[in-house]
Amino acid sequence: MVMFFALKLKDLFEKQRDYPWQKPDNCPCCNSHRLWGHGFAEAIFDGYDKPLLLKLYRCPDCGCVIRLRPKGYFKRFQASVETIRSSIIFKSTKNRWLSGISRTRQGHWFRALNKRITAYLTQAWSGGAIAGFDYLLQIGQTPVSRFI
Repeated sequence: MVMFFALKLKDLFEKQRDYPWQKPDNCPCCNSHRLWGHGFAEAIFDGYDKPLLLKLYRCPDCGCVIRLRPKGYFKRFQASVETIRSSIIFKSTKNRWLSGISRTRQGHWFRALNKRITAYLTQAWSGGAIAGFDYLLQIGQTPVSRFI
């Protein structure tokens, strides 16, 4: 289970294990208030040359493991939502990729977005890629995920 929290990646990078994580109030699965620290998990984010440590918690009642993750990032993505959206906007308006980010990654995002628009919004969708991205985000989807 992933829970998102407001935090600055720079602070997390500098403090590592000493970062003051905010413990969740309860388990999102069973609502238990007994959460135990369960160590850390490494995660790679754009702009950092080594993995950052994300805090894990475990619920002893249901066994759920909770990974805390920074807001502004999708699950399993190392680029921020803002960066991905900027890439989609640039490709849609200028028909070019953003500089400084791999064209392969940006192509992955764009193709995945188009697949999800077709799957969830049907081929009749005429709002374009940017509006599709925003709409899928609004309904709780990860717009550039390959999982349908």
